[in-house]
Amino acid sequence: MKTVISSILCTLFAIAICNAQDKKVEKAGDKFDSFAYAGAIDDYESLVEKGYTDEQIFKNLGDANYKNADYDVAADWYSRLFKLEGITVDPDYMYRYAQSLKSNEEYEAARAWMQKYEEAKASDRRAKVSKANPDYLEKIKARSGRYEVKSLSVNSPQSDFAPSFDGDNLVFSTARDSGITSKRVHLWNNSAFLNLYSATPDASGEYTNASKLSNALNKKTHESSTAFTKDGTTVYFTRNNSNNGRFSRDDAGVSRLKIYRANLDNGNWTNIIELPFNDDSYSAAHPTLSPDESKLYFASDMLGSVGQSDIFVVDLHSDGSIGVPKNLGNEINTEGRETFPYVTDENVLYFASDGHPGLGGLDVFATSIKDLDNLYIINVGKPINSEEDDFSFIINEETKKGFFASNREGGQGGDDIYAFTENDPIDLVCHTMVKGTVTDDETGNPMGNAKVAIFNRNAELVSETLSNADGSFMLEGDCKDGSYKVVATKEEYNDGDTAFEVVGANNTEDVEVRLKKTIKQADEGTDLIAFLKLEPVYFDLDKADIRPDASRTMTAVIEYMNTFPDIKVQVQSHTDAKASTGYNSGLSKRRAKNTVAYLIANGIDASRVSGEGFGESQLTNECNTRESCPDERHQENRRSEFIVVR
Repeated sequence: MKTVISSILCTLFAIAICNAQDKKVEKAGDKFDSFAYAGAIDDYESLVEKGYTDEQIFKNLGDANYKNADYDVAADWYSRLFKLEGITVDPDYMYRYAQSLKSNEEYEAARAWMQKYEEAKASDRRAKVSKANPDYLEKIKARSGRYEVKSLSVNSPQSDFAPSFDGDNLVFSTARDSGITSKRVHLWNNSAFLNLYSATPDASGEYTNASKLSNALNKKTHESSTAFTKDGTTVYFTRNNSNNGRFSRDDAGVSRLKIYRANLDNGNWTNIIELPFNDDSYSAAHPTLSPDESKLYFASDMLGSVGQSDIFVVDLHSDGSIGVPKNLGNEINTEGRETFPYVTDENVLYFASDGHPGLGGLDVFATSIKDLDNLYIINVGKPINSEEDDFSFIINEETKKGFFASNREGGQGGDDIYAFTENDPIDLVCHTMVKGTVTDDETGNPMGNAKVAIFNRNAELVSETLSNADGSFMLEGDCKDGSYKVVATKEEYNDGDTAFEVVGANNTEDVEVRLKKTIKQADEGTDLIAFLKLEPVYFDLDKADIRPDASRTMTAVIEYMNTFPDIKVQVQSHTDAKASTGYNSGLSKRRAKNTVAYLIANGIDASRVSGEGFGESQLTNECNTRESCPDERHQENRRSEFIVVR
């Protein structure tokens, strides 16, 4: 009886333990789902230490660290996830794993996982661009080294980011503890809520001291990412959902980001309002103004987004009203994160992305938006970009000086602001190259001096050149994604073409264009053997049978007659001079008859072909007696020819 009771107690105890563990997993999941990543990480790691392993735990631990930019830790959890047996994991985890590996500079491993991602999600723009740019690291390296970068002394041990220009002042967002915010900790990363600060340069141009902006702008919420008008009287900024100035969540436990506008009146920020396109169902953040201040660019995951966050633009009307946001399109936006836009006076858009090929985490990219239908997007390279998150890039194009934020090693806090000077201007003109060869379709020999041109899908000429003596050519192609065609032309040849695709401004190599000789209609009296440069149809001594080696010539004659269905041909057959004249006449007629029969049997209408035997009367050489030549010379006369008679 004691044994039975003991067993029951053990079973109940085990059930209690399981229930307790299930509750811990559920609690950690609730924190993760409500974006309390710091707490979720602690709870999940505690469970793993106790031997609790599960697919969803590894997924959430990877994602929580990924979203907190702890990419080395994220890579470890993703690695454990993919080592689990018998599971099928969404390809997006492959992508985040590859990105995390890049941040550890494990580029070969990252490339291997990106290839798996490309195969699993071939229609994804990130997969297409990655596949089209296997040499992206070389491209980034070629664009690197154009900036001088230094850290700012105004940085704190906390997170400092989102710099913006307010005249000569530098305004930025920071999680530093101002003395009254120590209890206001955000659960995403256990850091203090963000506030807006401003720093004024000293006589040497250095930013050493910063002070908090007006309490009218800084509430008990996150504030970040400002955009000031040139006259300094209006500011657009980002703030979390709030309830009477306090941090607020929706029914799902999510606090969305919204863009606000404020006006400066007698030194005070007033008339603080939400922009009308904000909504509790999505976030809108990180505003920046166009050069003429008629448009506002921002990041959002609103309806119509391609990925986790996209860049949008909205019109700002002179009467103060605001238009309907428009997505900038899937050339800029990917299935990943595109965020922190900044537009220069020359309409160059800088933005951060982890969807375009980069070094790891968020990288800074640039493109001219003067023509949204013809975009060329480039990674600005090192030292702006690193293996970690690099973002919130701004620049004064006149002074070539600017700022950006990064969580790279060597900083004071989680994110630090860095100043930079641009020494070499950014080149936003696309330079894709198309390389290939022009060859003869029949012989495979290279063809020099052929005209080679690229046409787009609308049959518009992109560029043209002439092939070199070795048949090679190199052309500058169009950078816009789409289908293109290389067309080669040369006198006495039919035009040839080869199609290719451009994705992500990729170079195209090993294009081969093969040209076929132009077939012209022969004049009356022409021997097709000579005209088509064919071997004659030869016969064995004292034979009239068509030999196997004649098939190539016969096929070429048949194809020619099919190409020009109006012509008629007379087969003229001949012999050598070894037999009598009378015998040779009959032998040549039999040869003509068999040659004609071969053509008819292979589809040539009998009305289009006739035959005539000429015996030894039309020798091709001096072998006019049996003894005058060896047999290989007599062979030259035992033949059939094909003469155009109409």
